[in-house]
Amino acid sequence: MTDLSPVALGFLGSLIAGSMTAAGALPVLFGRVPSRGTRDLSLGFAAGVMLAASFFSLIIPALDAAEPQYDNGAAPAAIVCVAILLGMGAVALMNERLPHEHFSMGREGPEAASLRRVWLFIIAITIHNFPEGLAVGVGFGSGGLEGGMPLAIGIGLQNAPEGLAVAVALLGEGYSKLRAWGIAGLTGLVEPIGGVLGAGIITLSEPLLPWGLAFAAGAMLYVISHEIIPETHRSGHQNKATLGLSVGLVLMLFLDVWLG
Repeated sequence: MTDLSPVALGFLGSLIAGSMTAAGALPVLFGRVPSRGTRDLSLGFAAGVMLAASFFSLIIPALDAAEPQYDNGAAPAAIVCVAILLGMGAVALMNERLPHEHFSMGREGPEAASLRRVWLFIIAITIHNFPEGLAVGVGFGSGGLEGGMPLAIGIGLQNAPEGLAVAVALLGEGYSKLRAWGIAGLTGLVEPIGGVLGAGIITLSEPLLPWGLAFAAGAMLYVISHEIIPETHRSGHQNKATLGLSVGLVLMLFLDVWLG
């Protein structure tokens, strides 16, 4: 696997991470859906892992990549800050402009037919999964296996409870178990597109490396703040969600320092 190109690694890594949505939704096929508290705990854990990965696998490497280009002045920090804000703004713009539904809030806009509802769900998850695939691709494109693996693991862990949440929401809409699982799995398949794009951009132009790393971090931080954390707090399980986030963050911190 080490002989693969960064683009191929980005594709495979983001494909595996995206496939975790289908793996996470498997319990709906067997009628063993975890409690909401357990789901919030696991989603909080995944958010903590992603937060740590954003800083240790994206933001700090972005600063390290920018410093040689700009003589260690204020420019590296400014570039990374601007790129983070651009990444957050890009996902916020997608979230604002593209038609979609939030699973917890119900329908936005006029009533639609069943087929259109399915595509609205897919578009909604595309908005949130694409930047995650982008982050994985950037990680593999800039640092190979060592740079991309922590991000792939963190995002894969986050995708599992997200896939379960999607499948449970679809069951509530009256979909069959198999169809709910299939749609939940399908939503993760947009991540390899972002993975190839992120890895490709980084490998083509070295000066874009700090911009790409920080942009991907900003996109991921927006998803964590705007979607994942509010979702874990919505049902009154704040303590479990915060515990999960704390454990996920420090575990990822420990592994990153220990494994180098």
